Amino acid sequence: MLGAIDLGLITGLMALGVYLTFRVLNFADLTVDGSFVTGAAIVAASIAAGWPPLLATAVGFVAGCAAGAITGLLNTWGGINPLLSGILTQIALYSINLRIMGVANISLLGKPTLLSGLRPMFSTWVSVCVFACVAVVFWLVVTWFLGTTVGLGLQASGDNETMARAQGCASKGMVVAGLALSNGLVGLSGGLLAQYQGFTDISMGIGTIVAGLASVIIGQAIFGAKPVWRGALAAVLGSVIYRVVIQLALAVGLRATDMKIISAVLVIAALLIPRIPFFNSFARARREREIAKQVLAADLAQTNEVRL
Repeated sequence: MLGAIDLGLITGLMALGVYLTFRVLNFADLTVDGSFVTGAAIVAASIAAGWPPLLATAVGFVAGCAAGAITGLLNTWGGINPLLSGILTQIALYSINLRIMGVANISLLGKPTLLSGLRPMFSTWVSVCVFACVAVVFWLVVTWFLGTTVGLGLQASGDNETMARAQGCASKGMVVAGLALSNGLVGLSGGLLAQYQGFTDISMGIGTIVAGLASVIIGQAIFGAKPVWRGALAAVLGSVIYRVVIQLALAVGLRATDMKIISAVLVIAALLIPRIPFFNSFARARREREIAKQVLAADLAQTNEVRL
């Protein structure tokens, strides 16, 4: 079970990336299945060639950013449909990843990695705490970024691109930047997973977008989507829950080949749960409390202005 939590925290970075495109930018990005492998392929090939693990991991992040930027440019400057843009980039990345790796599988066993010192403690509370700290750092960075001027422009472009453009926001540039950052996190997650499991396989990215969407949907169905810090945190926690549920399903006798149907059932359940009357009333009460807090804060601000 602790191993599932390890995996959930590592892929939590990927879930953060999916959150940026799926929730913040409102962009259905299918590049993820390819950029995840790109990050892992570059990290594995670089480490096998003798590169320092930290440098290899950083290059994997940059490569993921480049993949996302290409999808963004295809959509904004090429005028190609968002779904098709992601599919085209994903297809191209399959061949690029094979070129990077040279073979279909690269083993990192016996090679120095960022996680070499932690390897004897994998699937223990020590590794869980380490990966949790890493996930918290990136959650804080993403939350901080979304509160900056660029991050607010990103949110505005996702909410209403026409209005954002009318207010002077370079919405096309925001889309490209958002997709680049998103896939950078996805590539980083793939690179860390490659070092955790000790190998990279060309097919390891299949279904990554489904896992990412499941993590975001499950997390936000349970913990909520607003404000931004909660939505981002929910994506990471959803990734952990997703991996734990998968592990429990395998433990009760389901086969590894059943993972796709398990993922589909989880996503369907997460989408249907809010429609259940009990959960619907709970969510409505939570929204009403948030609105009441906002009204109270506005009243206090007006009162302070009058006093001044």
